Amino acid sequence: MKIEDILSRASDTKALSIGDGVIVEAPGMFKRLFAGKRPVIIADATTWRIAGENLQNLFESDGLSPEMPFIFTDPNVHAEWSFIEQLDNRLLATDAVAVAVGLGTINDLAKLSSCHAGRRYMTVGTAASMDGYTAYGASIIKDGKKQSFSCPAPLGFIADIDIISNAPWRITASGYADLCAKVTAGADWILADAAGVEPIDTVAFNTVQNGLKSALSDPEGLRNGDRKALYHLMEGLLLGGLAMQINKSSRPTSGAEHQFSHLWNMEHHTLADGSTPSHGFQVAIGTLASTALYEQMLDEDFTRLDIDRCLSVWKTLDEVKAETREMFKNTDFPDIGETEMEEKYVDKEGLRRQLTSLKDNWIEIREKLRHQLIPYSKMRKSLQAAGAPVLPEQIGITRERLSISAVRAQRIRRRFTILDVARRTGNLERWSQNMIH
Repeated sequence: MKIEDILSRASDTKALSIGDGVIVEAPGMFKRLFAGKRPVIIADATTWRIAGENLQNLFESDGLSPEMPFIFTDPNVHAEWSFIEQLDNRLLATDAVAVAVGLGTINDLAKLSSCHAGRRYMTVGTAASMDGYTAYGASIIKDGKKQSFSCPAPLGFIADIDIISNAPWRITASGYADLCAKVTAGADWILADAAGVEPIDTVAFNTVQNGLKSALSDPEGLRNGDRKALYHLMEGLLLGGLAMQINKSSRPTSGAEHQFSHLWNMEHHTLADGSTPSHGFQVAIGTLASTALYEQMLDEDFTRLDIDRCLSVWKTLDEVKAETREMFKNTDFPDIGETEMEEKYVDKEGLRRQLTSLKDNWIEIREKLRHQLIPYSKMRKSLQAAGAPVLPEQIGITRERLSISAVRAQRIRRRFTILDVARRTGNLERWSQNMIH
């Protein structure tokens, strides 16, 4: 499917340009999308220097009369409510349209503040760092907790490879890891569909998966700044965001591998120096862990699955909720697991239906999963070549904690993944002991 066809199906983003030097297209895109309006650039000190000042000059030369830019001067600017309030004050004092210049933080701040002001916005991305550029919604810390807020993705997006190729390699490696996560996320959707839990949205699924392995095929090139490899990485990440718009959820791009990252963020995990591992680097370890779980599952012969045995040890909802309360009692999110588990809990008859579907169709399901997945050894090699971590210790997670995290992560999201199949078949604790090769 061509990018134009995908944009026609996306709910929010209607213009997209990727390539060398395409920042010069920004004034024309702005005029088409926001006729009669003035732009106001939103940036931080770094992204203003990298691209914002040039963009301001382009807008001025094209007669768009841009307003004075809004530049976050705090070196620790992040997706936190106080920065939303700062930007809200600026946007509510004008009818200018925000043009975000930067990475995920600037994009999310501009996204939510533009929504507060009742208008749309556009973005010029400065690195291939994650898939959230074109995703609906923004993740912002409010009242000490990361919360998701509903707000439209940018109406237009510019990805200039000249700019993106100069991003620090660690940022690009993080983006590569986030794209790798689409492999296991796709496998999780195949499982959920096979179990009768969540049917695959073919358009959204194919938007992410068609061309995915090709986009992941040159991690060495990414590490060396190869422009073709960067183009395909950026395209793959943006397609992920568009797929989320099409499906109106993060299902096309996020599975068990992201649940590891979500859990560690909720646990306020940091490295020894107090810094937080990047989203992509956390997801790199989650992707390898999920891949290891899949390889163990694929070694099983589920055509011989003893469903009655699984049913005999299946706990009631009250028992599961009590276990979950105990598991998270000393955290600052004691209720979330209980809420999420209640949403995806099935009684014994529901469990029988799910397991019977897996058992009766196992040969076909296994072949689909083998076609979808990248072997652990190859995934590890690719992540390492791109500069992403491949051992949990590299992001400050011990092997023991990784195993425990698999059990805990299954309980913090209602999304059906490999973790749920492992739990339903009585294998989660055993498989989680063998997630690092």
